[in-house]
Amino acid sequence: MAEFTSAVYQNEFLPDGGTDVNAIVTVTCTNAGMAGSNGGNVGEIIIVDTSGSMGETNMEAAKNAAIVALDHIVDGTWFAVVAGNHQAYLAYPMARGGAGMVRMDANTRFQAAQAIRYFHADGGTAIGSWLNLTRALFQSVPGLTQKHAILLTDGENHNETPQQLDAAIRASIGQFQCDTRGIGIDWKVNEIRKVAQALLGTVDIIPHSSELPAAFATLMQRSMSRGVSAAELRVWVPQGAEILFVRQVSPTVEDLTARSTQVNALTTAYPTGAWTDESRDYHVSVRLPARGVGQEQLAARVQLAVAGQVVTQGLVKAKWSSDDTLTTRINPAVAHYTGQTELADAIQQGLAAKASGDDRTATVKLGRAVQLAKETGNDEATAKLRKVVDVTDEDAGTVRLKKSVDRADEMALDTASTKTTRIRG
Repeated sequence: MAEFTSAVYQNEFLPDGGTDVNAIVTVTCTNAGMAGSNGGNVGEIIIVDTSGSMGETNMEAAKNAAIVALDHIVDGTWFAVVAGNHQAYLAYPMARGGAGMVRMDANTRFQAAQAIRYFHADGGTAIGSWLNLTRALFQSVPGLTQKHAILLTDGENHNETPQQLDAAIRASIGQFQCDTRGIGIDWKVNEIRKVAQALLGTVDIIPHSSELPAAFATLMQRSMSRGVSAAELRVWVPQGAEILFVRQVSPTVEDLTARSTQVNALTTAYPTGAWTDESRDYHVSVRLPARGVGQEQLAARVQLAVAGQVVTQGLVKAKWSSDDTLTTRINPAVAHYTGQTELADAIQQGLAAKASGDDRTATVKLGRAVQLAKETGNDEATAKLRKVVDVTDEDAGTVRLKKSVDRADEMALDTASTKTTRIRG
């Protein structure tokens, strides 16, 4: 049986007339079990780019990776395989009506692998159509409580408009989770990142085709370990208060503010997707009506709910004080994750400026990123930044753009920009 705990890190003291309260809420899940172990049916779909740009080498690696992923899908799981180029087609099962998915067993695993082996590279790329078919397949099986897809592409979305892709993403929100991976360097990070972020998944680059099978195995193993099919973060605030933002800040930065739904007049819910044994950190910012010295108030009640039932909660408090030594403190966890969020923005804005030829802005933003990576102890970001810029002064954020940069290194920095490190100690 899954167990959840929570902890709150904040400075609860506000100055006379102060209004804004910030807290980091850590939620930890243990004993999550295997996907489907807590009741309900699980669905998995593997989406493979079969466009002409995949070529022979990438296509063979993608086929091998998809077959490896099949090996890690637990028997009894509903599954399907989608092949996508300028259109999407159901590669397995060969359904003509009714359910477009079948349950995994030794026989269906063998048949699906055989279908994958017939894939060949041809045509263009229309990722929105792949998402639309995936959504329809999940909807064809009533009662699925956990729905997850892996999407692999190698190129830009040339064969449909940005509006068509955006519409497919919007229609898929809340319908399934999706981890996206790009192979090589001819795809757009922003394109598949917006798919992953909207669908509560992850994004990453696979620079070399030889790394694909291991990446797919890891993704499927993690999906199969998510024994809690879905949960939502609920934030209660008192009458007259305002939620400024709610962000996941670890293991990645994801702004959840715009994804809210109302539970009641004072409680707002934010989707978190499925859970395995893990900890996640959330930054909650609340604006309260101003009060005077000596008063105190519950600023927020942050809860995690599974199947509508609250399983853990943390309390965010506010106390008004005239003691400057108390009110001017910034909680270390709040400071750390505020820096990590700024780091993600600095990297993405710097790379965007560099791509547009604005070297001055790129230098400033990436220099600030180097400084923030040092301050927050994000060694992975520091290492990736050093492949894009020459660092003169890490503490001051003084850098020069490298004259020659491997495109894969830039993309690796971009895809990793939202990954965060936990506060040390």
